[in-house]
Amino acid sequence: MGWLRFETSLTTSTMTASLQIRGGLSSVSPGHDHDRQLLGVSSDSRSFRSICFPSQPPNFPFRYSKACEHGLLTITRAAVKSENGLKETDLDIGLSPRVNSVKPSKTMAITDLAIALVQDGVPVIRLAAGEPDFDTPTAIAEAGINAICQGYTRYTPNAGTMELRTAICRKLREENGISYNPDQILVSNGAKQSILQAVLAVCSPGDEVIIPAPYWVSYPEMARLADATPVILPTRISENFLLNPKHLESTLNDKSRLLILCSPSNPTGSVYPRKLLEEIAQIVAKHPRLLVLSDEIYEHIIYAPATHTSFASLPGMWERTLTVNGFSKAFAMTGWRLGYVAGPKHFVTACGKIQSQSTSGASSISQKAAVAALGLGHAGGEAVSSMVNAFRERRDYLVKSFRELEGVKISEPQGAFYLFVDFSSYHGAKAEGFGLINGSESLCRYLLDKAQVALIPGDAFGEDSCIRISYAESLSTLQEAMERIKKAITALTPAVTA
Repeated sequence: MGWLRFETSLTTSTMTASLQIRGGLSSVSPGHDHDRQLLGVSSDSRSFRSICFPSQPPNFPFRYSKACEHGLLTITRAAVKSENGLKETDLDIGLSPRVNSVKPSKTMAITDLAIALVQDGVPVIRLAAGEPDFDTPTAIAEAGINAICQGYTRYTPNAGTMELRTAICRKLREENGISYNPDQILVSNGAKQSILQAVLAVCSPGDEVIIPAPYWVSYPEMARLADATPVILPTRISENFLLNPKHLESTLNDKSRLLILCSPSNPTGSVYPRKLLEEIAQIVAKHPRLLVLSDEIYEHIIYAPATHTSFASLPGMWERTLTVNGFSKAFAMTGWRLGYVAGPKHFVTACGKIQSQSTSGASSISQKAAVAALGLGHAGGEAVSSMVNAFRERRDYLVKSFRELEGVKISEPQGAFYLFVDFSSYHGAKAEGFGLINGSESLCRYLLDKAQVALIPGDAFGEDSCIRISYAESLSTLQEAMERIKKAITALTPAVTA
């Protein structure tokens, strides 16, 4: 056999976050001892241990180990020598600067961590993931089963089946007031893929992508993958985290290519009223290069009197707007992986070109199930309505409970299933046996350690004063979580008077 001689170097562009936890944390199954060794995980399920994940400081929500504080020891070159020792070849195994510029998803990392803790017997309540706790409605699931039984298991056209794209056109016309032809629809493996392909299709190096904050964690990273520059526009909790049109207008320039709007919003649950969207549309109309990506994945999870307005339905905005939606949230179809983008044919065709050279078409089985979903009735019919009613009840309980906590600020969400709660009055507080609470990351670590509740720090969404709480769990689970959180928070003394 040949042998490898590795030349290593320190790099400070990437760091490794070290998680020190109880109960046998592992991101691999119990039987994979080799994988555990590669991850630096002890096979003793009772011992303390450390796992290192690639990250970039200061954006990972857990404390760095001393070994990682000075940079990740990364292999940049490998010299490979043949068995007879006569030939040596240098191998450059560096990564693309584009990839190195992208941060890993903090929501995915914390969700995976919480799952691993539960699997190892730690009673963590997981309020991190944006995933409905309901099963996929029966009619949708049966349509998927029937597709398998009837042999509908082959490749579909890259853009999606004509049956599904026609159904999407009908839905957008009847529910959203926007008209498309099937060749202006591209079905993808989830709304996330649709958004990434849209950003890649319309952005050039040096373009600016305008992103109101708080934002979904992936928006800035998708801009970076397109060699574009994310431009973050902060919003205020006192204004329900909605974009101020004057702030937008003062930011736009010749480099501004794409404005991303998400309503109802992840992470805040805010809903843009039509009047505000009309003001934004008037500003957008003044900039010939500016397009809008309207992320409407939570449109059906909305609480009256709030109503949903599709940006493309506003005067003059159809030509400028890429509307993204999907089936994961409202229809509880996260694992089915299906979303779509609708827009002018020129842009959608470009998105389809990217998809044709990457994943190709979405699952045939999921597409049959999606047709059934769109056949449930207006806004998903009774199946979706019952889920939304449950989400509203949970929201009301949590809003009332958090308002009882000293020093906490909250903007009542009008849609989606998240609370984005301002705990900044506790920044600077000290916790016995834990240390200083110096931001949303350390507060989430404290709550995971002391309350065994997994939440997402707000700095992942561009707002360090807050933490995101998903209420896509049963009311009884939320009540237990709230008791734990209150007990942990009341053990702290607010550092700042709210």
